[in-house]
Amino acid sequence: MNLLGWQINEQTMARILPFALYMAFLVIEGVVADAVPGLDVRWLYPVKIAVVVAALWYYRAGYIELFARPNLFWAGLIAPLLGVVVFVLWINLDYGWMNLGGGAGYDPRNSTGDFDWPLLVLRLAGAALVVPLMEELFWRSYLMRWIQEPGFLDLAPVQIGLRAILISSVLFGLEHSLWLAGIVAGLAYAWLYRASGSLWPPIISHATTNLVLGLWVLSTGAWQFW
Repeated sequence: MNLLGWQINEQTMARILPFALYMAFLVIEGVVADAVPGLDVRWLYPVKIAVVVAALWYYRAGYIELFARPNLFWAGLIAPLLGVVVFVLWINLDYGWMNLGGGAGYDPRNSTGDFDWPLLVLRLAGAALVVPLMEELFWRSYLMRWIQEPGFLDLAPVQIGLRAILISSVLFGLEHSLWLAGIVAGLAYAWLYRASGSLWPPIISHATTNLVLGLWVLSTGAWQFW
C-alpha cells in the first residue's frame, strides 16, 4: 500500500492497525455517548478489545520479535519490578498541570454500587493482557525503531538512539491524560526494550503496570485512573 508516497508493507500495517483501531474506538465511544444519552458505553470497551485481538491474531505471523524466547533476568525480574515502579510514579504524577483532563474514568459498578463482574473482568483483562501487547508493538517495535531507521525491521533494539527514544516517549505520553506519567512510562519501557534487546520485557513491564494499577483502582475507587 502506498499512502501519499509512504510505503506501508504488511509488517508495518501489523503494528499500526491494531493501535489505530483502538484509538478509533476512543473517538467512537465519545460520539456514541453524546449521540445516545443513557446508553451504557462501558460495553463498547470489550467490543474494542475484541476488535484489537482480532487484528493482532490476523497479523500474528508478522510479529517475528515475539517468537524469540526472552531472557529470564529481564523478562522475569527486571520487567515486573520496573512495572511496579512505573505504577507508583503513575499514581503520584497526577497534579493539575500534569493532567490533560481524562474525565471520570471507567467505573465497573452497577446501579446498586456492586461490581458488575463481567465489565470488571473484561476491563482488567483488556488493560493487562491486550493493551500492553498492542501498544508495545506500535510504540516500541514500530514507531521508535522507525524514527531511528525507516527500515525498522532490520534495526536491533540496541541501535536505537536517544532522539528516537525521546520523540516516541513524548508521543506516548501525550496519548494519555496523565501526560507526564505517560512520558516517564514511555522512557522506562523504551529503556527496557533497548537494554534487553527483546520486546517481551517491555510488554511484561507494561502489563504489570496496568494490572497493578487496575487492582489499585478497584480497591480504592479512584476511577479517574482508569
